[in-house]
Amino acid sequence: MAYIELRQVTKRFGEVTAVDRLDLDIAQGECVAMLGPSGCGKTTTLRMVAGFEDLDDGEIRVGDKLLSSRRGKYYLPPEQRNFGMVFQAFAVWPHLSVFENVAFPLRVRKLPKAEIIARTEEALKHTNLLSAARGSPDDLSGGGKQRVALARALAIRPDVMLLDEPLSSLDPHFREEMRFEIKDLQRRFGFSILYVTHDQSEAMALSDRILVMRTGVVQQIGTPLEVYGSPANRFVFEFIGLSCFLQAGLSPSGMSIDGTPYDWPGGLLPPAEILASGTGLLAARPTEIDFVSAGGVRGVVMRKAYLGETIDYRIAVGQTEVRVQKTRRLPGPGVGDHCGLNFSLPHGYPLG
Repeated sequence: MAYIELRQVTKRFGEVTAVDRLDLDIAQGECVAMLGPSGCGKTTTLRMVAGFEDLDDGEIRVGDKLLSSRRGKYYLPPEQRNFGMVFQAFAVWPHLSVFENVAFPLRVRKLPKAEIIARTEEALKHTNLLSAARGSPDDLSGGGKQRVALARALAIRPDVMLLDEPLSSLDPHFREEMRFEIKDLQRRFGFSILYVTHDQSEAMALSDRILVMRTGVVQQIGTPLEVYGSPANRFVFEFIGLSCFLQAGLSPSGMSIDGTPYDWPGGLLPPAEILASGTGLLAARPTEIDFVSAGGVRGVVMRKAYLGETIDYRIAVGQTEVRVQKTRRLPGPGVGDHCGLNFSLPHGYPLG
């Protein structure tokens, strides 16, 4: 059952439609990550849910509470929505102690002193900051400061947590650590999360579902496995993870690349409308392309780079470069070698 509901939510800035008729349901306790290139409407959507931007059309509900409705001419101010927010910037005040940073929104709400202390200490405990409570946030690392921001959001006991690129300014070690902490906090407190990020691995690790946007329009909503393994269109395939594309001539019996005929790889048969056009794109992930000793799409190894556990190959197939990634424990061709490529899990898309 939906807990957060966005219905035909639309936002325009002048002649630009930043978010176009967005429909989204989020269950209680679910984490939905919003992915897409800069300017696709992710943060604008988050700001409309938070109440920092009003709608040009549609409505937003949480539980049985209406938050915004353009047609109903209703708008609930942000301070009455009981949402926790964490931004990319830590937004901690250096002149206040860690304790006072976390207690601040509770003091603004004029809660009783005993409740402020209890809630603040609870939030600090769950973010491993209790020992630093009397110190300055300036004494903490970047990850520690972001924990202060999380604790401050937790202290109000939010119905929903809104996270806007909260880990992007941290180094890789702290970023990975904070992913697990956010997920643990969600399980412990049971709040829903709407999470905006550019980091695909972050979205995959944290979210129950991923929403992919492009120029204000939803391209796909699904589990991480669905979005990665069964992309709705070429944009999603290209945006999520690494991808390779080969232009090919198409016929019912197979395909041709630079005039060389090949059987359909992996049993792929493109949809009838793509097949009828006579040309299309063969798409594959670099990790889902294998070297074969005989047959396969022929190419020449142009570059080979060691990336720790994987080897990254760049293969020239005619005028197109194909990227292949294989474990370093498997023998592979050297630079300048001719090789055959087998596409184990291919996709087919129209040109353009």
